[in-house]
Amino acid sequence: MRYFAGLNLQDVWVFLLPALVFIMVFALALGFSHIRNRDSGKRKQTVTKDFPDGISERNAPFPLIMTLIIAGTILWAILYILLNGLPGVKI
Repeated sequence: MRYFAGLNLQDVWVFLLPALVFIMVFALALGFSHIRNRDSGKRKQTVTKDFPDGISERNAPFPLIMTLIIAGTILWAILYILLNGLPGVKI
């Protein structure tokens, strides 16, 4: 139990604000950056399939932020396995 109730609200903001900032930066990075090729502009504009209610499908380039997240996850997993496995397991 805390002596001051205001600290509980401060703790919520300390954890919530960085999460909200990360979500905003991630959304902007996801929407505006991608790996650029010769035909990236054409692929973003060309409609490959039309669905009812005005929904259309495009063969857009893969977002750069998703590429970095996937590569970072794979690298972290490999390093985690190696750095925990090489010293040996102590039970």
